[in-house]
Amino acid sequence: MTQRMLLHDREGATIIEFAIVFPLFMLLLFGIMDTGQMVYGKSVLTGAVHRAARSSATETRNIAQADASVLKALQPVLPGVTIKTDRTSYYDFADVGRTEKWNDANGNSQCDNNEVYTDENRNGQWDEDIGKKGDAGSASDVVIYRVKASFDPVFKIPFLPASWSTRTISATAVVKNQPFANQAEYGSTTGSCP
Repeated sequence: MTQRMLLHDREGATIIEFAIVFPLFMLLLFGIMDTGQMVYGKSVLTGAVHRAARSSATETRNIAQADASVLKALQPVLPGVTIKTDRTSYYDFADVGRTEKWNDANGNSQCDNNEVYTDENRNGQWDEDIGKKGDAGSASDVVIYRVKASFDPVFKIPFLPASWSTRTISATAVVKNQPFANQAEYGSTTGSCP
């Protein structure tokens, strides 16, 4: 065959075009499915976290049961999912993110040099955040419930191993516990910072 005949021969062009387009199409398809799984998982996680927080604030007061209900809701959507939960309770909404009161004698915004503080959350030390970590709170307390879910993607792309890494999504719910008893007051014990 001469060079001119080879240039005008179109046999096999479809196979070459398919070989070029197919990997890009599969990459796009798997990317869409992976993103869809993450978006759906985030939606399910958010709903499950809000239900669990509401249930803990009004009815069960059972932290393990709330965490288990979130995990149970996620397992059909995100196979092999693991969760990490975190709760912080506050006396009131105005306390969220607030430091414990202290006498900042040297004006450096740090509790140090034997400055006196009030242990409002009763944990025996000065805290930059007055919230009680890992606590579901008492009556009428505000509770921030955070859940991080980690999972391996279902739709793995064989020629992009970097995308096989574990995915993490998170959700947060803020609730105020029902007034099922008298709310504990702030602590009034004082201490001094190191």
